[in-house]
Amino acid sequence: MSSHRASQPDPCAFCAIVAGTAPASLVHEDALTLAFVDLRQANPGHVLVIPKVHVSDVRYLDEATGAALMHSVSRVTRAVGRAFPNNGLSLWHSIGEAAFQEVPHLHIHVHPRLIGDNLLRIYPEPPTIADQATRDRLAIRVRDALASERDNTP
Repeated sequence: MSSHRASQPDPCAFCAIVAGTAPASLVHEDALTLAFVDLRQANPGHVLVIPKVHVSDVRYLDEATGAALMHSVSRVTRAVGRAFPNNGLSLWHSIGEAAFQEVPHLHIHVHPRLIGDNLLRIYPEPPTIADQATRDRLAIRVRDALASERDNTP
């Protein structure tokens, strides 16, 4: 088992929610996943969906847990979209410090969006548009990395 799945030296807030030792406002639970209302509500209805097993990020998901997680994300996203005012929805998962991951337990944010809410600005300024040759070179790098993958290590 990868160290990213093993017990963490510091208590994991989300594992405590799964264990029932920390409070949470649950919205969904099945055998492999749990969904609860996020503490921060920039727009009402911000929900987190997590695997029950401690996995630091999406790179360490096994197939069954990944499938269950995406099924729950889909269901919760539909429910949030029906339950709260929105002009759209954002889903996101951050990996590591540079991406501002705050809790080292995989979690998918489901966030109702309103026009002009200025949440989750992706690019500080418009990025350059890559030409086809550049995109093809980038695709080769990813295909090569996929071909050399032996396990779920990043």
